[in-house]
Amino acid sequence: MSLRRRRPAGAQRTGTPADLLVVGLGNPGERYAGTRHNAGATAVLELAHRHGGHLRRRPRLPALADEVRIEGRRVALAFPQTYMNVSGEAVGKLVRRFGVEDLQRLVVIHDELDLPTGRVQVRVGGGLAGHKGLRSIRDHLRATSFVRIRIGIGRPPSAAAGAGYVLSRPTSADRDALTAAAGRAADAAEVIATAGVEQAMNTFNVR
Repeated sequence: MSLRRRRPAGAQRTGTPADLLVVGLGNPGERYAGTRHNAGATAVLELAHRHGGHLRRRPRLPALADEVRIEGRRVALAFPQTYMNVSGEAVGKLVRRFGVEDLQRLVVIHDELDLPTGRVQVRVGGGLAGHKGLRSIRDHLRATSFVRIRIGIGRPPSAAAGAGYVLSRPTSADRDALTAAAGRAADAAEVIATAGVEQAMNTFNVR
């Protein structure tokens, strides 16, 4: 899908566009570091670490961001510094800043209640399952056709416990599973960058 007709506000790209923009969702600040809701942010930080990136504030961007090379591909990495529920404000500006006009070049890594803890799945578009960060991105881009890397965090014990569950730090067993899942999510982003999203789905969506 092209974004030529509607460009989100923000700094405009003046150099070579990124081949891929990978955004890890979460809430900013030490209070939320390591929580289930920050699984996507953990994955993008791992990806930056692997490739010598340093996520830092950029002028006019409400996000920590950097660009790295993955097998010759120019990959922009970002962790929005807006809160999760308004992630679209940052993603809209990131899309413009890094020259992303085709949403197949936008990858969003996020936590997913509908997957067992630690499972990783790659998807293009699809339902948002009530995820407020994804809803905000949809509202700003007016589309859901971006690529998603879903990190399963499992279901809370009850619907009423949902908000507290996603904002809590996991048990030691779940923490180990989520750390491993963040690594696999970073692996999936690398495959998308180098071999394409279909290859990533074939690799990571098997049970």
